[in-house]
Amino acid sequence: MTAAAVLAPASGTSATCSALGVSRATLHRRGAPRPAVLVPRPRPVRALAPEEEVAVLDALHAERFVDRAPAAIVATLLDEGTFLCSVRTMYRLLTRNREVRERRDQLRHPAYAAPELLATGPNQVWTWDITKLRGPGKCKYFHLYVILDLFSRYVVGWMVAPIESAVLARKLIEASCEKQGIKPDELTVHADRGSSMRSKLVAMLLADLGVIKSHSRPHVSNDNPFSESHFKTLKYRPEFPDRFGSIQDARAFCVAFFAWYGTEHRHSGIAMLTPEDVHYGRAPQVLAARGHVLDAAYAAHPERFVHRPPRPAALPTAVWINPPAATAPLQMEVLH
Repeated sequence: MTAAAVLAPASGTSATCSALGVSRATLHRRGAPRPAVLVPRPRPVRALAPEEEVAVLDALHAERFVDRAPAAIVATLLDEGTFLCSVRTMYRLLTRNREVRERRDQLRHPAYAAPELLATGPNQVWTWDITKLRGPGKCKYFHLYVILDLFSRYVVGWMVAPIESAVLARKLIEASCEKQGIKPDELTVHADRGSSMRSKLVAMLLADLGVIKSHSRPHVSNDNPFSESHFKTLKYRPEFPDRFGSIQDARAFCVAFFAWYGTEHRHSGIAMLTPEDVHYGRAPQVLAARGHVLDAAYAAHPERFVHRPPRPAALPTAVWINPPAATAPLQMEVLH
């Protein structure tokens, strides 16, 4: 900066700063003379006089106003024929004297580390959750357990039961791992902090299977977004009823829904492929076939594609739950 100040008069400020890699604004600011004494800000004309501020504080500290809000105090004084200041001025004086705070006792939660889960292929991370299905009567519910593969969105296991139970959850997870041929130390199972999810039965099963368990942060509702999104897809289907007449009706509906979801539903998060195609490795062939169709369309009418030849959407190479801040978003789907 000293060299720039010496060379700038002869060589020009812009050229000198560009050559030395310094900021012109900083050079000008440092070269400007600084005032020897800072002029204090003048007191606003509309400000209360010191004795008036004391009178307002005395009124606020009065015994009859000790538990009243400034707005109520101003209204009371107006009814008595007195106006000291506005409500905002009262708050300003209270803040200056450090007399404004949250008076309710509120629980302060500590900062918990967010679970950071990455899947670059099927059967690396599963997420699971339980949702309620309304039954035939008031306060009558059936419980739907769903285990979802994070990368492919394929439902690897589901069950409709009359109750929420750690024993049933253990059986479903065990059967799903056996069906998918899960080997030790290759799978992470993520869930929220429900009673079944945090039960000792489920924890012991995962330990026996060599599966890593992961949970959402306490008091955080969006650490299991893929399962929540899946339940929304389920309940927003046009044929989803307001209530199920029996548990058999609920199971019959889910049989049809999961068959459609796995084999027909084009999922926007996986390049509009079906979860079954992605989970069982058929995605490259499907995308290649789409590419041939688009190539033929381009060859027939190239004038219809202004910028470039059309290409099918690419399948994400990685899927995150709570990605690290430094993770680049390229070729990646992220849900928070």
